[in-house]
Amino acid sequence: MLDFMKKELNEFKAFAIRGNVIDMAVGIIIGAAFGKIVDSMVNDVIMPPLGWLMGKVDFANLYLTLPTSLVDGTIPHYPSLEAAKAAGAVTINYGVFINTLISFLMVAFAVFLLIKGINKLQAAAKKEEKAAEDAAPTVKHCPKCFSEIDIRATKCPHCTSDI
Repeated sequence: MLDFMKKELNEFKAFAIRGNVIDMAVGIIIGAAFGKIVDSMVNDVIMPPLGWLMGKVDFANLYLTLPTSLVDGTIPHYPSLEAAKAAGAVTINYGVFINTLISFLMVAFAVFLLIKGINKLQAAAKKEEKAAEDAAPTVKHCPKCFSEIDIRATKCPHCTSDI
C-alpha cells in the first residue's frame, strides 16, 4: 500500500511540475482577478450613470417579490432588495442578473480581443516563416559540371557525379 502511495505521489509531482499545469494555474488566477475588475467596472462605473440616465434606477436593487402564499396572493412591498432578503421574501433579482450579464459580455469581448490579437500574431509569424522559406535557395550548382540542380540532390543529373 505504501509503495502504491509513493508511486501516485511521484506521478502527481511530475504532473504538477509540468509547464502546462503551472501556466493554467496562472491563467486561472489572473482570470479571477480580471473578473473582479470587470465586476467593479460594471457595478461601480457603468451601472450608476446608466441608472441615473434612466431616472435614478439602481439596477442591483431591481427585483420582483413573489406572493407570500398562493392562497391570498398578497405581495408585500420592501424598500430594498436587502430588506426583502432580510425578511425572508422570495425574490426574482433581475437587476443583479442584468449586472452579471453586462459583466459577462465585457469579459467575452475582452477574450475575443485577446484571441483576435493572438491570431494576428500567429498569422504574422506564419507569414514570416513562409517568407523565410521562400527566400531560401532551391537550387545549387554542381561542382563538376557547374550545371544548376535541385538543392536536395545528392547526385548531379547531368554529369552523374556525387555531390
